Amino acid sequence: MALAAKISKSRRWTVLASGILCGVLALVVLFTSPRAFHSPIAVLVVACIGFVALLMQLRLDRGQAALAHPHTWLNSIGMLLAVGAVVLDFLRVSNQWVQALALAAIGTFGVSGAMILHALRKNRQSPVEPDSKSA
Repeated sequence: MALAAKISKSRRWTVLASGILCGVLALVVLFTSPRAFHSPIAVLVVACIGFVALLMQLRLDRGQAALAHPHTWLNSIGMLLAVGAVVLDFLRVSNQWVQALALAAIGTFGVSGAMILHALRKNRQSPVEPDSKSA
């Protein structure tokens, strides 16, 4: 019975985090003009939201956090590239540089997320099956 309650509690936080993610994405879509979605910064914001959702999942589920560690150096590089893309866009520097930095930031977030998901899948334990010897 205690295991079922623990699974239910863990699932509750996952559902809550998913709802928050959907709400944030809805706000981004509602308060952004359609023309802005052609900007690399908009794609960068959506990628950051997805990556933060993955990190929130690790934080909320303590069992998974022990199995997979986010690479801080890779995330730091991604954040620096993202901030650089936003600053260059604000300063109206060449659009090619903004796109290159935004794409590089999205790439680092994607690689880091893929590494986390790979570690989670690799360390996934199979459920314990009942012993068939008992009759």
